[in-house]
Amino acid sequence: MNDTTDLSRGQRWLRALAGEPSGTAPIWCADAQSGHELTRFLAVVPDPDNRFPRARENVVGLEQGWHLARTVRDVIDADAHAPRRRPIVAIVDVKGQAYGYREEMLGIHLACAAAIDAYACARLAGHPIVALIVGPAMSGAFLAHGYQANRILALDAPGTMVHAMGKEAAARVTRRCVEALDALGETITPMSYSLTAFARLGLLDHLIEGVDADAPTDEQIARVRQMLADAVKSARSDPSGLSHRLDSETARSTRAASIEVRRRLAQQWDAA
Repeated sequence: MNDTTDLSRGQRWLRALAGEPSGTAPIWCADAQSGHELTRFLAVVPDPDNRFPRARENVVGLEQGWHLARTVRDVIDADAHAPRRRPIVAIVDVKGQAYGYREEMLGIHLACAAAIDAYACARLAGHPIVALIVGPAMSGAFLAHGYQANRILALDAPGTMVHAMGKEAAARVTRRCVEALDALGETITPMSYSLTAFARLGLLDHLIEGVDADAPTDEQIARVRQMLADAVKSARSDPSGLSHRLDSETARSTRAASIEVRRRLAQQWDAA
């Protein structure tokens, strides 16, 4: 592989899986073969020249949200009359939202919602969506880029995590030290920063072990590429959308209350 020491994980993995990007920061995109299918790969990448100072790292801000929405909808439009809609792989390495006064005033919530809506529309239009978590997948940034996927895969590696906020911020909000927060996560699964804990919620379809997230070998890249192809195939054969997240044995155990609430809501809705 080429030297990638100055790249973010999202940039490294997009290049590893799909070659040189056709898009520019803050959104990289590339089309490449995955299995036997041409696939669109997307990553949110650092943008040091972004006009919004808070949005210069790999975060989702105003421009990132709108760019994601446009890029995903370009795929929907291009494949509108195709007999088989191409897969979309969201490479997830996002530290959070680029919140600030200007971002709030200019509608960062609308930009993130536009990205979410584009991914959901692509999924409903028949595009298999697969998210590959290679770094942090934090808060609304993950909602905007990755969480609408039919299948979610993640590298079991230092630095990969899924959570609503960073540890330091969560410790301040809960009035605990970071060590106490970690201890709490051992007994309350949703509070954990471990990807194995996230998998126990039924939200992760595959935790990929034995891969160096920062400097993967050719064999490791090939293995991840095959897992992505398998996930696309699985998504194509599953008409249930996202409901499988509640069907697994782990979800029935750790999310029993959520499942029961949904059941009762559906029951009342159907009776109305």
